[in-house]
Amino acid sequence: MEAMKRTVDCGALRKCDAGRKVILNGWVHRKRNHGRVFFINLRDRYGITQVTVDTEANAFLSGICDELRNEYCIAVEGNVSPRPDDMVNPSMETGEIEIAASNIVILNKCEVLPFQIEEESKANEDLRLKYRYLDLRSAGMQNRIRLRSDVTFAIREWMTANGFYEIETPTFIKSTPEGARDYLVPSRLYPGKFYALPQSPQIYKQLLMVSGFDKYFQIARCYRDEDSRGDRQPEFTQIDIEMSFSGREEVLTMTEGLMRHVFNKVLKTELPEKFKRLSWVDAMELYGSDKPDLRFDMPLQDFGPYVGAGSFQALKDALASGGAVKAIVVKGRADYSRKQIEELEAHAKIYRAKGLAWMKVAKDALEGGASKFFADNASLITCGLGASEGDLILLAADVNRKIANTAMGAVRSKLGRDLGLCDPAKFEFAWIIDFPMFEYNEDEKKWEAAHHLFTFPQEKYHETMESDPGSVKGDLYDLVLNGNELASGSIRIHDPAMQKKVFNIAGIDPEQAEKKFGFLTEAFRYGAPPHGGIAPGLDRLVMIMAGLTSIKDVIAFPKNSFAVSPMDDCPSEVDQKQLDELHLTVNRE
Repeated sequence: MEAMKRTVDCGALRKCDAGRKVILNGWVHRKRNHGRVFFINLRDRYGITQVTVDTEANAFLSGICDELRNEYCIAVEGNVSPRPDDMVNPSMETGEIEIAASNIVILNKCEVLPFQIEEESKANEDLRLKYRYLDLRSAGMQNRIRLRSDVTFAIREWMTANGFYEIETPTFIKSTPEGARDYLVPSRLYPGKFYALPQSPQIYKQLLMVSGFDKYFQIARCYRDEDSRGDRQPEFTQIDIEMSFSGREEVLTMTEGLMRHVFNKVLKTELPEKFKRLSWVDAMELYGSDKPDLRFDMPLQDFGPYVGAGSFQALKDALASGGAVKAIVVKGRADYSRKQIEELEAHAKIYRAKGLAWMKVAKDALEGGASKFFADNASLITCGLGASEGDLILLAADVNRKIANTAMGAVRSKLGRDLGLCDPAKFEFAWIIDFPMFEYNEDEKKWEAAHHLFTFPQEKYHETMESDPGSVKGDLYDLVLNGNELASGSIRIHDPAMQKKVFNIAGIDPEQAEKKFGFLTEAFRYGAPPHGGIAPGLDRLVMIMAGLTSIKDVIAFPKNSFAVSPMDDCPSEVDQKQLDELHLTVNRE
């Protein structure tokens, strides 16, 4: 094999290399037999090079070519030849040349493939995941994993240049409540005791601030035992960041700088100096979501001022009960059929809306649906909503304002997708700020932290937070990109007395707090500095940059939708000896 070790990769050769004797190693991507000449497209991670074999001139190589199949791993020796002008392939980077083979060695054969390795595989997901090592050979997956590597390098480059230390935190930690179930690891040495895999390095990065490191980051692996969906996996990666002596402005400015660097370095895309900002209340009122997609307009509008101008009793009842009536104007879509509107209504009902009313704007009038209730006030409504002839008006009402907003927000998102308004090559960032600090759990009749227990409440609420938890805004912020929550962060509590107040509001008594978080609260007693941070999701960032909708397509070895790896069949059973060593008994009912 040493004599056939590659001297150049399959993406490197150009017309200026004509006459060179080279050795290529790679996989047979395609083979074509044109009678007197075999054409072989040889592929590696760098590209594809065409190899030619003159069968009349070399019977030995002709025999080898007969044997070759797609994905055979081979070595090719030959001379670089320029292609004739009329045979140049402009779609290939190496399209000006080909290799006239003088020797071919089969390094390894390939059995019948479970699916063809193409630019984008058409095989079903579980088959792709079972043979992930084959799926990863495809150009699409190769490009996405390369993109992920480039993004990760750009992150490290910017963070290091800006004074951040990359510090690893433990993978085996104490189990603490962080919103999802922990993955637990039993201890062999301490029967009945368990480590937990970290849902995030939250507590440890705060301890690093107490330790005086000032600026920390980590490309951190995190684990949450929760149901999978397109943008979630049991194990995922986040860009974990923490800063001392900083407030919200410093964290937001730092994150904007990081994102500008990553997008410019990797995609050659310029981002604005400052990202848009929306309060949580405004985001919910205007877009029905705390992660709005701002690539298109179409805001939610308050239809309340116009309800009295009509006779639609259901809308009046919703307002009288303290609820809301929200409207969307869909520009130029008065041609929507009844079936299309019913599909939107069905989507709204998923989000607990009771229905979806509609009207179409005609010349000087409203037509169809709910228009009969507002026949005498068409111009008032169309002028107030900014609707024009040919537009579609959609309405949703509910006694619960949050349901009305959320349902219409979901309808807005569906319209954006259906109408092709979500351009994957467009990147619209926004900060969502001023989140509620606490939310009330109706089932358990108690207040809970809306994000996590270590968020610092905004200063103006310090005196009233215990008497009126529902009004408190936390020093919280989310970074949203194209309708995805890309990052979440906050200014942290560093004062033991304030931390005790938050625990108390959330119903965590001192004994429980000491058991779960004692080592953190004790650290706060030793000169803990003010600090804050943020944690962008690396998987989601790369997914959006790649123009995709599932993080599985940017992770080398993801789990499927049931948190299972079809490739190595994990999770799997272990033998009884291992269970005995861990002092565990498995109930298989």
